[in-house]
Amino acid sequence: MTATRAEQRAATRRTLLDRGRLRFAADGYHDVALADVAQSAGVTKGAAYHHFGSKAGLFRSVVAEVQQEVGQRVAAAAARHDDPWEQLRAGCRAFLSTGSDPAVRRILLLDAPTVLGWDQWRAMDEQASARHLAEALKTLITSGTITEQPVEPLTRLLSGAMNEAALWLARSDDPEALTQTERALERLLDGLRPRSD
Repeated sequence: MTATRAEQRAATRRTLLDRGRLRFAADGYHDVALADVAQSAGVTKGAAYHHFGSKAGLFRSVVAEVQQEVGQRVAAAAARHDDPWEQLRAGCRAFLSTGSDPAVRRILLLDAPTVLGWDQWRAMDEQASARHLAEALKTLITSGTITEQPVEPLTRLLSGAMNEAALWLARSDDPEALTQTERALERLLDGLRPRSD
């Protein structure tokens, strides 16, 4: 049975995404040529342009997939707990640890902010995971687990702190950096809880 044109297009797009991701992770955005990605995918450069418009378009699509996967990892880590507070802690730790994945580190944390620009990178992050953080914080505030406060600025502060920590971890050679960052995160999160007088 032969594949339909739509199935062939989808398969070509998938192969280009997979090959692009491998190349961007291994060599970095600036050292990858779209023609090389197309050749490794077994298609013409024109086909790559047809699907993504440019190398930047391919990269943007790869970044979106990586962000989606990071969001899924964070959600999966949180889902292993019933308690909303433990869900938040586990999700935050999972987010920080994703930087240990070389593909995530190179594509999402090192290249994406500079190639896409901070605003576009943040907007994509917002779609992939920041809204889940806001929902978790709202649940914790409503239940009294976290001191009552406006959700939006708290989400921005916590998301910004974790993104900055993840960027720092991606560039750090210190083997203790992740452990130290997780401890600092725990202290930061504990500061959100009401004090018992």
